[in-house]
Amino acid sequence: MESKRQLQIASIVKRNISELLQQEGIYFYGSTPFVTVTDVKMTSDLGIAKIYLSVFNVKDKDEVVKELCKNMKRVKHVMGRKLARHMRKMPNYAFYVDDMLDEMEHVDKIFNDLD
Repeated sequence: MESKRQLQIASIVKRNISELLQQEGIYFYGSTPFVTVTDVKMTSDLGIAKIYLSVFNVKDKDEVVKELCKNMKRVKHVMGRKLARHMRKMPNYAFYVDDMLDEMEHVDKIFNDLD
């Protein structure tokens, strides 16, 4: 069970990382991928933000995550400025591909094939 503070910080991180990817994502992974932040989970000590991304319009979704990790210095810099008034210590960021929509689409296709 997440605490109220974890949920608050996760919401702030989600909003700000979404803005960052919208404004500067083209410099990180190009203009082809369509990337959205689906969820953010904070660890209990608020030291790590687990960021789940939904990636479309590319074959290798993990490549987008790798490019974000390569540009982690820029991500931390921008997020540090945005979160400075909310937190004393900035969290580390871990990016994950969220395949939930792909799985739902696959299950839907299976059910449609049964008819």
